[in-house]
Amino acid sequence: MRKRWLKIPAAWITPLGVIGAVIAIAWVGIAFTARLWVPFDPLSQDLPRLQAPGIDTLMGTDALGRDIFSRLMTGASVTIPLALMLVLMSLVVGTLIGAIAGYFGKWVDELLMRLTDLVMAFPTVILAMVVAAALGPSLFNAVIAAFVVSWPQYARMTRSIVLGLRTQNYVMAGRLMGFSPFKTLRVDIAPNVVGPILVLASLDVGTAILLLSGLSFLGLGAQPPTAEWGSMISAAIQNFDSWWIGLFPGLAILTVVMAFNFVGDSLRDIFDPTSQVSRAGARS
Repeated sequence: MRKRWLKIPAAWITPLGVIGAVIAIAWVGIAFTARLWVPFDPLSQDLPRLQAPGIDTLMGTDALGRDIFSRLMTGASVTIPLALMLVLMSLVVGTLIGAIAGYFGKWVDELLMRLTDLVMAFPTVILAMVVAAALGPSLFNAVIAAFVVSWPQYARMTRSIVLGLRTQNYVMAGRLMGFSPFKTLRVDIAPNVVGPILVLASLDVGTAILLLSGLSFLGLGAQPPTAEWGSMISAAIQNFDSWWIGLFPGLAILTVVMAFNFVGDSLRDIFDPTSQVSRAGARS
């Protein structure tokens, strides 16, 4: 076990992995501290309208005279924490459902997997739009809508892993020793599920940000005057000639999504033995 953990840092020594980790950490830090140091009130409308980027306003102002830089940084404190919370909710619920379905099998598996198939049968964005529209436009309802369409992938992956593990000798030995089903899941199976699920979760953060921003862009998520990246891009459509209004929120979404994807790729290399073997062969 000790030798295995000593090999983990080497998998991180890749340009994309390091760049992704640095950018992701930077954005998370901004998300939780932005309200303390932004130069202007993100809701204040005291500045000149549609002012181009300059010394006083680094990213310009929007049609209402609000500082885009302040709104962009404050928007990170809305979009990123909600995306992280969404991924955590989907991970917990989906993993639990998949583990129960894969371990117990029979009618339990059929019932839970048919429910999962029902959700996955609809296009993700369309179903999220329908749920958000039915619940009403708000950030909270957008998170609920995104959660409805996000948990099945965790359930599917966990179920497939558990199906392959439940017949292993060490799992059968634990059951012969009197382990309850939930103790078997927690002690013998869960450690083997953590790695793939963490990889999926890190990649899913970017997807969650895109989905939440997309719902806000369509008017089904954040409502004015909340500073949120998707709604900022939506407002830029009305002032297309003022390129800076939509450019900077778009770049923010791009950098965050790419950063978490790079982190996810690095985690996959860490937890996937075949990746480590192929990388070692390439280096030799």
